[in-house]
Amino acid sequence: MIFQRALLREFGNLALAVFATLFAVTLTTQLIRLLGQAAGGKVLTEAVLALLGFSALNYLPVLLSLTLFVTVLMALSRSYRDSEMVVWFSAGQSLSAWLKPVLVFSLPLVVLIAALSLFLSPWAVGRSDEYRRQMEMRDELARMAPGVFREAASIDRVFFVEAIAGDPTNVQNVFITQVRHGRLGIMVSKRGFRETAANGDRFIVLLDGRRYEGTPGTSDYRVMEFERYAIRAEAREAQAEDASTKALPTFALAQRPSNANLGELLWRISLPISALILGLLAIPLSFVNPRASRSMNLVFALLTYIVYSNLVSMAQAWVSQGKLRFETGWWIVHAGMLLLLAILFWRRLRVGAKPERR
Repeated sequence: MIFQRALLREFGNLALAVFATLFAVTLTTQLIRLLGQAAGGKVLTEAVLALLGFSALNYLPVLLSLTLFVTVLMALSRSYRDSEMVVWFSAGQSLSAWLKPVLVFSLPLVVLIAALSLFLSPWAVGRSDEYRRQMEMRDELARMAPGVFREAASIDRVFFVEAIAGDPTNVQNVFITQVRHGRLGIMVSKRGFRETAANGDRFIVLLDGRRYEGTPGTSDYRVMEFERYAIRAEAREAQAEDASTKALPTFALAQRPSNANLGELLWRISLPISALILGLLAIPLSFVNPRASRSMNLVFALLTYIVYSNLVSMAQAWVSQGKLRFETGWWIVHAGMLLLLAILFWRRLRVGAKPERR
């Protein structure tokens, strides 16, 4: 009991450190991507934090699975390096005695991964898609980003704003090009703002500017100066889009067993199963020979994780394409890894039993 409590305490401390590192790297990567999209005008600035939160929920099952694998691997590798395993084997204990504490530590994480994979992650993806659609429905000025050309919903109007003054409803140095009735019109203005009429219509009001209309060099080319010019802002209509496969609830995937839905269902089921198997695989993979290179087992463990993850992705792709039946695809990769787990345990147990036979 003392050994198990000490080992669980070490697992917990290591898991916190590993998860914090992986989570920070993932958040930083996603934040950089979203900030790049916001700078390019593809995502509104005020939507960055919300989308970052939804993205974090979506990545949590994979991060927790990797955390479980790395934690068990690092803890047992330290035991080998510090020669604690030599004492363990000399006392007549075998490597299989580590199964119980590892399972006690792993099972709560596996249950959490299952809840995230089957329920919370699809909800986060659905909310993220819905939030993006709501942002796209906003009018032109609300989607404006300084220094970026944006096409309006009507496709015949292009906006450019050099700077935003104070709040997003006030802009400076506005450029608008518009095609109406086959004639090209260009408007430039020192400043502008958004205005809502009594009937609810929204307008972009330009102040102190010029309008150029027609083809330069022709007789009908006109240049007009204005103090105030109002343009009706068009909000994009909500488009009826089917929910993506990743956003569908798990029960909906099971009720509508198309190839794409079954492939997504296979992926969600595989996450908790693979997390448990990876936690057990880390026990034999953690072996370190103190007189040999310490990095070889880590390289082999990393390759094992990559191969396992890619095999699950291949099974998902084949089920989605109809090349593999779901009834076979959901278990065949895990069965192969369980066979590898049995082989590795058999080899480690033989190594641990050699000193006893002597």
